[in-house]
Amino acid sequence: MARRERGSTRPSGDDRQDAILATAESLLAHRSLGDISIEDLARGAGISRPSFYSYFSSKDEVVIELLARVIDEVEGALAGLPGEVSSDPADRWRKSISAFVDVFTKHEAVAETAIAARLHNPEIQALWARSMQSWVDYTTKVITSERKRGAALDGIPAHDLAVALNLMNERVLSASFSRERPAIDRTVVVDVMLGIWMRSIYGSSAEK
Repeated sequence: MARRERGSTRPSGDDRQDAILATAESLLAHRSLGDISIEDLARGAGISRPSFYSYFSSKDEVVIELLARVIDEVEGALAGLPGEVSSDPADRWRKSISAFVDVFTKHEAVAETAIAARLHNPEIQALWARSMQSWVDYTTKVITSERKRGAALDGIPAHDLAVALNLMNERVLSASFSRERPAIDRTVVVDVMLGIWMRSIYGSSAEK
């Protein structure tokens, strides 16, 4: 983005786009996407309705951009983890699971909206599928590495196990975000999922 002249207060295009996204995430915390109008988004961003269409073609496109940024945040957190599992595998997997849980909890309204919208929006579905595949690939790589060093159990193919575990995480968090019943209490959700991951990968609990 070009540097502004000193003293300039005119917002740049990026600033306006960010303002639309911030407005959308704020409104989604209290209202459904269907209850939010283009006028609401434009007003919150301090622009006109016609100006909104200079940045996004629809409300769904706003959700796509919000979800893409959340996914980038998760992947950035995972990229910051060590490539190899340490002498404490439970700690390594806790950090991996927590990276996912923490970011999606921070952006709960975006996650809940995207999970619902993907059922009727192929672009959101495709974006979510690509992100799930990247997390499955990451998990598969680590499980394979743990098996090679003799720490993890053989048995279910690593990729299939990675798919099952990641889909479990997705469903558990989806139930939590949408306040379904039954659902796992958020204060223990990481502990519960970690215990299942550890038993599935190593045949032991997280505490061992």
